[in-house]
Amino acid sequence: MRRNPHAIFATVTASTLLLGGFAATAAQAAPVKAESLYAPSALVLTVARGEDPLTATVERAVTLTCAPTAEGTHPTPAAACKELAEAQGKFSELTAGPSNRTCTRQWDPVVVTAHGVWQGKPVQFSTTYGNACEMAGNMNDNAVFAF
Repeated sequence: MRRNPHAIFATVTASTLLLGGFAATAAQAAPVKAESLYAPSALVLTVARGEDPLTATVERAVTLTCAPTAEGTHPTPAAACKELAEAQGKFSELTAGPSNRTCTRQWDPVVVTAHGVWQGKPVQFSTTYGNACEMAGNMNDNAVFAF
């Protein structure tokens, strides 16, 4: 039986490269350490004119970050974060309260939106009101959309 030294060298080299590649891949696949103990809560809140949240003209927008501390461009981030925590991040609970405000039936639609992440979960919320008075009445003076 005749042995080919080039074939043996090629087999040993290929095996070394293959096993070395697996070792390098395994070393790179180490778990990533969390940078924070808190799940991310970062939102962009808007108030816009129009019926459709995709085409409405944004009049006001703020950012709100709730973990680890309340901050952002929102005028009262601590109060807004507290309300969101009490509602467990359910924006529909913040905006669906009964209103004791008397409003005209004027159709001048206002859309409120929230996009981002609440406690690590994606958030995409929008609701349309017939006018600004109706919106203010349904908000029950909450701080989240008071900007």
